[in-house]
Amino acid sequence: MGDVLLENPATQALPHRKPLPSSIPNIDSLEGLGTDGSDEYSTLKKLQRHLEYIQLQEEYIKDEQRSLKRELVRAQEEIKRIQSVPLVIGQFMEAIDQNTGIVQSSTGSNYVVRILSTLDRELLKPSSSVALHRHSNSLVDILPPEADSSIAMLGSDEKPDVTYADVGGLDMQKQEIREAVELPLTHFDLYKQIGIDPPRGVLLYGPPGTGKTMLVKAVANSTTANFIRVVGSEFVQKYLGEGPRMVRDVFRMARENSPAIIFIDEIDAIATKRFDAQTGADREVQRILLELLNQMDGFDQTSNVKVIMATNRADTLDPALLRPGRLDRKIEFPNLRDRRERRLIFTTIASRMSLSPEVDLDSLIIRNDPLSGAIIAAIMQEAGLRAVRKNRYNIIQSDLEDAYSSQVKGAQEVCIELNFLLILNISRQNILTFLRPINSTSTNRGMITAKKKVGRSGMGAR
Repeated sequence: MGDVLLENPATQALPHRKPLPSSIPNIDSLEGLGTDGSDEYSTLKKLQRHLEYIQLQEEYIKDEQRSLKRELVRAQEEIKRIQSVPLVIGQFMEAIDQNTGIVQSSTGSNYVVRILSTLDRELLKPSSSVALHRHSNSLVDILPPEADSSIAMLGSDEKPDVTYADVGGLDMQKQEIREAVELPLTHFDLYKQIGIDPPRGVLLYGPPGTGKTMLVKAVANSTTANFIRVVGSEFVQKYLGEGPRMVRDVFRMARENSPAIIFIDEIDAIATKRFDAQTGADREVQRILLELLNQMDGFDQTSNVKVIMATNRADTLDPALLRPGRLDRKIEFPNLRDRRERRLIFTTIASRMSLSPEVDLDSLIIRNDPLSGAIIAAIMQEAGLRAVRKNRYNIIQSDLEDAYSSQVKGAQEVCIELNFLLILNISRQNILTFLRPINSTSTNRGMITAKKKVGRSGMGAR
């Protein structure tokens, strides 16, 4: 396929048009009529000739207008054909002159391409998203900033319906996250009067199922700030440069829609400790981390943008991310809860359920099995499913006992089995490592014996 010609339709040659006659007098030649004593007949003839000239000029202008309308329709159809989908999404790098520029396609290659003359050059800025022709890679359209981004901001009607009352226990964690995130957005003057800066970012860390994500949902519900949620693995894209660009998109969107809260879940996917990377994928992940550090240092404290990160592997995070000034407050979510915490979680979940009067939650609370918030919620849900199975409208004590045994004991058995398989796999690898030199020695001896036999048979043939 050849390149698409992207010329301005206004500069193309127009069809043949009739020229204006030059023998008809102009309006300036009619000045002074009736004042030089000429007869009325001569004046009438001149006025008639002038009227014919005006009528001819009007006809010429109408014909010119019809011709221009046809040219405009043809040019609009041509532009629509050029901009017809499917198009390739690219990134504008820089402009060479008014009609050409450098773009980067989705495959990662850079091209010098023609720019459609009808596009607004003021909107062509570096790193802006553009649409390229699928055959010639010519720049045919400018996309809005959010058109090719997978980052979405939750509106006021899309926020989670989780409140602080729905989160059982975690009183200290609630207070710390409200002081670090919610209070600076609502009462920034308090920090200004004291003379301190509010925390720039918050790290939530702890084992899985301890309520980190649920508490962040409660923060998003209790504030009027815009909420942007993204998982760390979403920044790792197929092509180079896409991950850092997505990080820039997240913080740009937050600044444009401040006050805003950025929640990055599973941050350990992109923020592990840096090392001497040997592959391109590892280097790309490290570039994503560097862009994240740069963006966290770039926005002002008064921009009303707060960053919350969550992970269950805080020991693997890069020290540059954990230093004060980036993640000023680190909130731990423990797994082993005391009886008070367990009672609060059981009571909070049971308040929304239909329980029989004979149900005794204390019999479950006083047990010493390690329980997290997610396991407690799973116990109550399993008890409800058992009641549904038996066609009952409320939960009795036996449902809770059976659910407790299936969730807690079953989880422990799975952990024991996984540990056994892990130990078995490690032992198998050690045995193979130990036997590898023996196997190689036996193989070498077999090859030597075979060579000797071949040599003897050859000598016998001679």
